[in-house]
Amino acid sequence: MKIGFVLFNGITFLDFIGFYDVIYRLNNFVKTQGTTWDICGLTEEITDELGFTVKVTKVKPDLSQYDLLYVPGGIGTRKLRYDKEFIEWLKQAEKVDTIVSVCTGALLLGAAGFLENKKATTHPNAYDLLEPYCEEVVHARIVKDGNVITAGGVATAIDLALYMVELYVSKEAVEVIKKHIDYPYDVKGVVEV
Repeated sequence: MKIGFVLFNGITFLDFIGFYDVIYRLNNFVKTQGTTWDICGLTEEITDELGFTVKVTKVKPDLSQYDLLYVPGGIGTRKLRYDKEFIEWLKQAEKVDTIVSVCTGALLLGAAGFLENKKATTHPNAYDLLEPYCEEVVHARIVKDGNVITAGGVATAIDLALYMVELYVSKEAVEVIKKHIDYPYDVKGVVEV
């Protein structure tokens, strides 16, 4: 499996890191060994809403090459959903097997048309911003509608990644990872359409 992480200026890095720190562990299981990923962006460096900067590994790659595309959130999504260059780039993922967002990353999925006729969620403070993009905003932590999975606020990134590990590997794999990261919580609030 090849994962594309889409980063942008104004990101909330916990949205990305919470997911990444769990999902990279797919390589620890026979069923998902060989999983690779790229950290993608429109520029070589991405700065979060607080001024922290990271380098991306791929500048504006063809997003259709990935099996899973992950879009985090952050204050930058409010403006970025109207950025034609970014949204056109994101639309390249139209045929990607699994498209995933956490927090207000759902606004970007919506702006790219991925939530049309779908149920979705986002950070509870942004439910109203998500409404125009989807069939129904579901007040849940994780919503899976077909090949699109959206998740709630920032800390949900860890639960979302654990949910994905269960989908791709097993519940036992989730328990192994939870032990490694000393995470005592169970994934709750999942709606599968």
